[in-house]
Amino acid sequence: MMRLKLGSAFIGLMAAALLLLVWPERVLESESDYSVPAESAELANPPEIEYHTESVLIRSGDTLEGLLLNAGIDRLSTGEVISAVQETFDVRAFRAGAELKLTRATTGNIHSLEYSIDPDHTLKLSSGDSGFAATIEEVPGTIRNAPICGTLEESLFESIERMGERPELAIQLAEIFAWDLDFYTDPQEGDRFCILVEKKDYLNGQPSTYRRILAASYENAGQNFEAFAFEDEHGKPQFYARDGRALRAAFLKSPIKFDVRISSRFSHRRFHPVLKRYRPHLGTDYAAPAGTPVQTIASGRVVFSGYSRGAGNLVRIEHTGGYETYYLHLSRRYVRAGQRVEQGQRIGAVGATGLATGPHLDFRIRKHGKFVDFERLRFPRESKLSAARLGAFATVRDQYDSLMRSASGQAIATVARTGSPAGTP
Repeated sequence: MMRLKLGSAFIGLMAAALLLLVWPERVLESESDYSVPAESAELANPPEIEYHTESVLIRSGDTLEGLLLNAGIDRLSTGEVISAVQETFDVRAFRAGAELKLTRATTGNIHSLEYSIDPDHTLKLSSGDSGFAATIEEVPGTIRNAPICGTLEESLFESIERMGERPELAIQLAEIFAWDLDFYTDPQEGDRFCILVEKKDYLNGQPSTYRRILAASYENAGQNFEAFAFEDEHGKPQFYARDGRALRAAFLKSPIKFDVRISSRFSHRRFHPVLKRYRPHLGTDYAAPAGTPVQTIASGRVVFSGYSRGAGNLVRIEHTGGYETYYLHLSRRYVRAGQRVEQGQRIGAVGATGLATGPHLDFRIRKHGKFVDFERLRFPRESKLSAARLGAFATVRDQYDSLMRSASGQAIATVARTGSPAGTP
């Protein structure tokens, strides 16, 4: 009987041992069949990262650091972005009124940044495995030669605007002929003009921009003025007349660039509006709003900049060839005595200081110690192309001239039929 019990116990122990050996394996097999550890599941199916882009307006006084911090970018990332941008672009040059395009991940991390430097260039910053990298990329587009021709109605600005072009083109045209024409006194209704300008058309659809002016013509009072772009002996772009003579002269035709009128001319006997008596007026008065910029008509040295009784704020400049120019009644002076100035440099602003009834510029010029009538002066040109370069110039000139004449003929024909310039609504 004792042997039987011992045998049964031994058999039971063996069965339990076998069960323990087999059961954990089957349990593990069952668990592996129906579940995966949470960490393994996340690695196998990572959540998809989403990005969103926002535009951040740049206001006066804003800094890149402040803009990024205010947008919620952490200080460490902000510092890394600034370091990357500084390698290619001056972080102090961001324009007020422009926008930053900021792209971030849903995690809050900055992904990329874009800023339009100008119509042709974009600053781009992106993040990668090695951190942030910034580049300046050119905005893609195509450049074409565009002839723009028309007839003057009212002002040059308005005539060009009516053709669907921007006023900056009128300013450039006035600057090209600044040594031959005063665009505030010389233009007459019916004058014809033509401009051959490079235009860039952008693939992203943004408005076209002007590049170089290649040639221009302006017909005034029966006289035709022409200009053709060509490089001088030193490789510097200049404008030349048809015969290769440089348009640039030692003196400009006006001390004011923008829309003004001559209110009083040079005279040896003029009734003074303040003193109420006749006396010589040895200058030319330009009526213009207070603050209008005043430019020097030639390079030279400032010999006086200060207040001078009846003249008010006065700037006097000495030039080569025995010439001196005087700028009277200024509201502001931007130069000092002894300073060198370049032709076209801003030296002051129109005002009404001294004996003046209203804002205007009294401009005077002396030649060898004697005041002369500025409107009657004729100044020599700077130079003419050498004989060796005239052949190449003639080829370029004829090419530009052909394009302008073709477009000018179409514009004139349209004027004859409709009474308004081509492109005018």
